[in-house]
Amino acid sequence: MQTKAYAADAATAPLAPFQLERREVGPHDVLIEILFCGVCHSDVHQVRDEWGGSTFPMVPGHEIVGRITQVGDHVKNFKAGDLAGVGCMVDTCRTCSNCEQGLEQYCETHISFTYNSTLQDRQTRTYGGYSNQIVVDENYVLHVSDKLDLAGVAPLLCAGITTYSPLRQWNAGPGKRVGVVGLGGLGHMAVKLAAAMGAEVTVLSTSSSKEADAKALGAHKFVVTKDAEQLKATQNYFDLIINTVGANIDFNAYLMLLRLDGTMVMVGLPPEAPQIGIFPLVGQRRRLAGSHIGGIKETQEMLDFCAEHNIVSDVEVINIDYINEAYERMIKSDVKYRFVIDLATL
Repeated sequence: MQTKAYAADAATAPLAPFQLERREVGPHDVLIEILFCGVCHSDVHQVRDEWGGSTFPMVPGHEIVGRITQVGDHVKNFKAGDLAGVGCMVDTCRTCSNCEQGLEQYCETHISFTYNSTLQDRQTRTYGGYSNQIVVDENYVLHVSDKLDLAGVAPLLCAGITTYSPLRQWNAGPGKRVGVVGLGGLGHMAVKLAAAMGAEVTVLSTSSSKEADAKALGAHKFVVTKDAEQLKATQNYFDLIINTVGANIDFNAYLMLLRLDGTMVMVGLPPEAPQIGIFPLVGQRRRLAGSHIGGIKETQEMLDFCAEHNIVSDVEVINIDYINEAYERMIKSDVKYRFVIDLATL
């Protein structure tokens, strides 16, 4: 079916209007009219082929919320009129040990990402949410509450689950001290979620100007990491650090802030491999870990948690023809804290 979208034709090309053909609704599919789509920093990386392996034309977007307009004959969990969300993946092999555990984000065979990827046949290209509609197998579609602002829900499908998953995995909650490095699209969600879970939350930032915002988002403490005295005062302090920064920073300085058996989890993606000293790790049996979005079950749990605690992303809603300017602003961190496209403007 004919679908309107915005696409990049090459790594050096701006995003521009584009027509694509979506598949017809199959027995297990739902057709979603896209209402809002969040703009993730990874959209920029992939559109500009900064990670390599980009295929063009590319329609980005993996923070999708909308309304179901049609369901396949065998669909059980959704009906026309339901609000729905789609995150970073639209299918996986379903049969490997990770998929069987509900950890589809770690599929060992092939993840069909929402865009710049292929379906399980390894041939059919996927196109994302900078478009007016999308067809997805119901097993990879999420229920979205009607209690929350839909534009603010969209980034939960990536920024929300990317931070929720490690907070749950490493048991953030009452009595735990959580540090959040960076206060951008991911960081501001980590603060809101960790605070709602009952943890003591500290934002670790290079910029003292972000302190008021950090406290307004729910942080209890704020540390300016350029201040050597402040940094030293928080050594051996945190149970968990969520590192959301996508730039090369001094990992060893942050590892020293962990107490015995503390963990720093990477959810930001620096372009180059960091230098990690062994002594900060062995000294207090500290751990450095990584985490990648969440499975479908956990993503639904996150959406339900956010509905219960009235949590959405702080967003700036834009028209789709502003997307190229939005990319430039996002690179400069000139957004609080996530751009979201209103697809009614397509």
